[in-house]
Amino acid sequence: MFTGLIQEVGEVERLEPRSGGTSVAIRAPKLAAGGLDHGESIAVDGCCLTVTDQGPGWFAAEASPETLARTALGDYKRGAKVNLERALALGDRLGGHLVLGHVDGVGRIVAKHPAGAFLEVWIEAPTAMEPWLIEKGSVAVDGISLTVNALDGARFSLMLIPETQGATTLASKSVGAKVNLEGDLIGKYVARLLATRGRAGKLDEAFLKEHGFA
Repeated sequence: MFTGLIQEVGEVERLEPRSGGTSVAIRAPKLAAGGLDHGESIAVDGCCLTVTDQGPGWFAAEASPETLARTALGDYKRGAKVNLERALALGDRLGGHLVLGHVDGVGRIVAKHPAGAFLEVWIEAPTAMEPWLIEKGSVAVDGISLTVNALDGARFSLMLIPETQGATTLASKSVGAKVNLEGDLIGKYVARLLATRGRAGKLDEAFLKEHGFA
């Protein structure tokens, strides 16, 4: 589990096809210096991968055929910049939101608008993700914990502060670029509960009282 607070921007050094998947080596001097454990989980642009090898200033992980099919990792080339985060340790501050590293869909940047020192970014998500997008709610974009600024169907906007622009890859991505999206964990469970109870779209007072929320 992760928080969506990026710890380092790494660089793809090597991509090797392997049994339908891909082995990817990533240069990450900061994280590698801290001592990565073989087999530990690490989020690469929001995709939870397993460290399979490492060396001075780098680590390697394998992306399965399922990961390549459901994320944008299959489009990456040597030299691509990626957002990195080690798994959350018990007792750490939860500065972002609960992120599993299980990508729900691939979105696309459709617009970027400077707003002083800030940057507004509009993203089009897959239609299936629309129920999980809530104005002022949380969403993970390439592993970054962000707040939904505004909604227009399956399109949503983000307002990137200067810190986010400098510490992640999102501001440098162009219109049309693909991004990995993960909906808010709590929102997904609520949507599933409503759907299984035949009450989709009816989050009313009676429902909340029935489930101990009011």
